Amino acid sequence: MAESTADGLVHAQHYASPAAAAHEEGQHHPLKVYFIVWGGLFVLSACSYMVDYVGLQGYLRWSLILLFMLIKAGLIVAVFMHMVWERRALAYAILVPMFAVIVFVGIMAVESHYTSVIREEYFGVDR
Repeated sequence: MAESTADGLVHAQHYASPAAAAHEEGQHHPLKVYFIVWGGLFVLSACSYMVDYVGLQGYLRWSLILLFMLIKAGLIVAVFMHMVWERRALAYAILVPMFAVIVFVGIMAVESHYTSVIREEYFGVDR
């Protein structure tokens, strides 16, 4: 809805939701959320170290380490950088380029393996 003022300007009238009202007054997140995330980061770090302690090798080892690393990074970005409480457009503006970089790094890894095999086949160069 719109309302006119004495000077003839029209201002949009909005009805703030409780979440928007909390945002306007300044967000105060309970410490419990931060302590739970901190505990989760501690457990994920312990799991990452356990991968080495148990002695896993090969792709399983690196897959688990990368999985734990990505989960920890996601928790840090979501809670400590306040992305959970941001508008969806801002979250997409930050997360989509990061995801695109990860995809492009994967494509480059596949391409580098292909290039290495082709060089070995045609030029006789050992890896």
